[in-house]
Amino acid sequence: MAEETIVDVPLFIEQRPVGGFQRRVALLCAAIVLMDGFDTQVVGYLVPAIAKSLQLTPQALTPVLASGLVGLMLGALGFGLLADRVGRKAVIILCAIFFGLCMLGTGTANSVPALVAWRFFTGLGLGGAMPNAIALTAEYAPHRRRATMVMMMFFGFSFGAAVAGLIAAPLLPRYGWPSVFFVGGCLPLLLAPLLLALLPESIRILTLRGTAGARVAGLLQRIDPSAAFAAATRFVIPEERAPGLPVRHLFREGRAPSTLLLWVMFFANLLCLFFLTSWLPTVMGRSGVDLRVAVIAASFLQFGGCLGTLVYGPLIDRFGAFAVLTAIYAAASIFIPLIGVTGLLLSPKSPLLFSAVPLSAVPIMAAISAAGFCIIGGQNAMNAAAAMVYPTYIRSTGVGWCLGVGRIGAILGPVLGGAMLAFGWPVVGMFAIAAIPALATTLATFVLGRVEARRAAAEHGAADAATHLAAASES
Repeated sequence: MAEETIVDVPLFIEQRPVGGFQRRVALLCAAIVLMDGFDTQVVGYLVPAIAKSLQLTPQALTPVLASGLVGLMLGALGFGLLADRVGRKAVIILCAIFFGLCMLGTGTANSVPALVAWRFFTGLGLGGAMPNAIALTAEYAPHRRRATMVMMMFFGFSFGAAVAGLIAAPLLPRYGWPSVFFVGGCLPLLLAPLLLALLPESIRILTLRGTAGARVAGLLQRIDPSAAFAAATRFVIPEERAPGLPVRHLFREGRAPSTLLLWVMFFANLLCLFFLTSWLPTVMGRSGVDLRVAVIAASFLQFGGCLGTLVYGPLIDRFGAFAVLTAIYAAASIFIPLIGVTGLLLSPKSPLLFSAVPLSAVPIMAAISAAGFCIIGGQNAMNAAAAMVYPTYIRSTGVGWCLGVGRIGAILGPVLGGAMLAFGWPVVGMFAIAAIPALATTLATFVLGRVEARRAAAEHGAADAATHLAAASES
């Protein structure tokens, strides 16, 4: 009888350089979140056009903005739990097909109730795809490169949101707002067959099941083609898989303070982010700027986020997630009010930059870019940090609930902006209020860094004690 060989799967991944297979996993997950970014941002760009088409005020579309975010919240909460049970690949593909069909349906809506319904169901699918894409990328990444890989994957979200403005700007005047949803709906439907053929299942979930040794061996050989495994090899992950409802385990083994602080961070930052993404074009339009110019200028929020995503990953791997995030959000609390201040300089009659953008829009575009660099880049980093706080068996649940609670803030952001518009708040005051959540995120991130450092020290101390006890027993 052949002697059983044990392979520690995370250690195997950690000891090897990141290869083409792992990059492809991250790229496929980036394509998924690109669709999410496109859809999430494009609604804010289209609010003025939809309001004009339906002969409504922009603030009358607040329920449309909020319903999609309610769907995102419920999708993140429900599909994260499902994926920890049945696997990530099937849930990701199902969600991609579902939200693609719902985006096509949104383009057919001709009333506010129809828009509310379609946006809600689109949000369900998008909310389910996001946490699983984050978890899958994290599970194929070595720990030393995990933050960088998750953030590079999440570059897709920011890029999709930025591209939404570039697509919407030429389509709107020629084909109307439904055409933008038709384009957005086709993209995930075209992507689904590619995901079915190329996206692997989570190697950690397969390992924890203990019944898919051949599949695990095949995936490890795709990470390292030189590796060979005997038939009797047993693949393990040195972490527990506890019974019971996964949500309970977010608060066990010292994780309760970290979970609550992550929820505060996600809530406050997504409130701020969706306030900006939902109303920036509308607020700029109040200054007399052409809608196409307003959409282009607002898209700089996402371009700033793209740059932040590229910059923060290596910094986090070197200096730690919470130190970097604390500095990011402290800076955000300064740049967000600057959007309101520079908005006072907007004048559609100023000389043109390039062919259409007024020169007076340059300061607000710079302030918007800087805010996106912090808020959106920081959110992407926050997703990576959440994936590192939780072990495999509750990772999708943990990230999903962070995003789900965060979506409550995302719902309140557009509602708060709509209320301030309805009451005629000045632009400067609106963006001064929007800086308050950034300050709350700064404080929560700083405290979470201290909590996680203490928890890591306690775990390390317990591991050292166990090692010494084992050595003493052997002697």
